[in-house]
Amino acid sequence: MKSNRAIAQKTVIALAAIVALGAGASSALAQNTNPKFLKMDKNNDGFITRDEVLGVRWYDKAFDQADENRDGRLDSTEFVKAEALQDRVAAGNYVSDTAIKAKVKTALLRERGLKSRDVDLEVVGGEVLLSGFVRDEEQRSKAVRAANSVNGVSSVRDGLVVK
Repeated sequence: MKSNRAIAQKTVIALAAIVALGAGASSALAQNTNPKFLKMDKNNDGFITRDEVLGVRWYDKAFDQADENRDGRLDSTEFVKAEALQDRVAAGNYVSDTAIKAKVKTALLRERGLKSRDVDLEVVGGEVLLSGFVRDEEQRSKAVRAANSVNGVSSVRDGLVVK
């Protein structure tokens, strides 16, 4: 039978180890000074979950690829990888959106009877927003139809005003 003193010593050693591990974990969290990570970590647990990045454009694919241990959350190291992946996706989408914008502008210019110079457009993620002024409903429908005809356009939002 072990003496009470030996048990007490082992208990003190175990408690000291637990405290040391806890201090190490909290100091590791304190070392993460990435402002974006800290902002996205809404519950301040040192991890970012899918719920915490909900609504961040193009983050879903980056999250999946960066979550190396597949635990459904990103630690600070995985977050750095997710940021790099997300930046790459955003850059690729920007280039794609720029090409789509040029194609839509061309389609509008080719549309007979449409004063395409009065039509402005923005493209984000393949979604086209038409704005500006048109003479009548026929011009509005021509503009929307022309934009929808372009390959790569996922949707068209009509913000045109008939004057």
